[in-house]
Amino acid sequence: MHLFHYHLVTSRVRDVEARYIGKLGFGLVARHGRIGEDYQSVEPGVPWEELDRLGFRLRLSELERGSVNVVVQPGQWDLPRVDHVGLALDEEEFDEVVERATAKELRIQAHGGRRTFVATNAGYRLEIHPPREWLDELLAASSDFALTELHLLSDEPEAKTAVLAELLDLGRDGGDVRVGGTLLRFLPGGPPGRPQLDAELFT
Repeated sequence: MHLFHYHLVTSRVRDVEARYIGKLGFGLVARHGRIGEDYQSVEPGVPWEELDRLGFRLRLSELERGSVNVVVQPGQWDLPRVDHVGLALDEEEFDEVVERATAKELRIQAHGGRRTFVATNAGYRLEIHPPREWLDELLAASSDFALTELHLLSDEPEAKTAVLAELLDLGRDGGDVRVGGTLLRFLPGGPPGRPQLDAELFT
């Protein structure tokens, strides 16, 4: 079980993107959006000034380093909030998470066999993946760069931790739950709904 991905929502997409690239050494995978009515995926190397000239409307900016994938999406909050975290599971773990979510009557959405989302009813979602070739390749880079801690601010940290621990069948300590090699920590003092990004620790 690996936590390899998190999806951020912020009104300051360009600043957040620049932080991951300039300060944390992430590479830009692509920017996804529209020019007019046409969906476009723009490869790295095209500056924002050129995209503005073309009338590009960003939907997602995808960044990656080592075994960590981060997506930044335009939204209403200055400080980034987490929409969902992405988990790589083995086949048995995947089936068990789906079974637990079904038993709790949580909403499960499958998108074309590529992604499966589970609502937690605690302000964020889980994106769960069984073994996949592209994911195996990503996780093979964990020795180079991996996420060891992810800290999120919330109004109800223990409630947000509890549902995660229950769905993944993991132990928890207050607002902490260890997902594979990553400590996911929910801290008090945050907003209701989606938790707010507070800190990351990479190794």
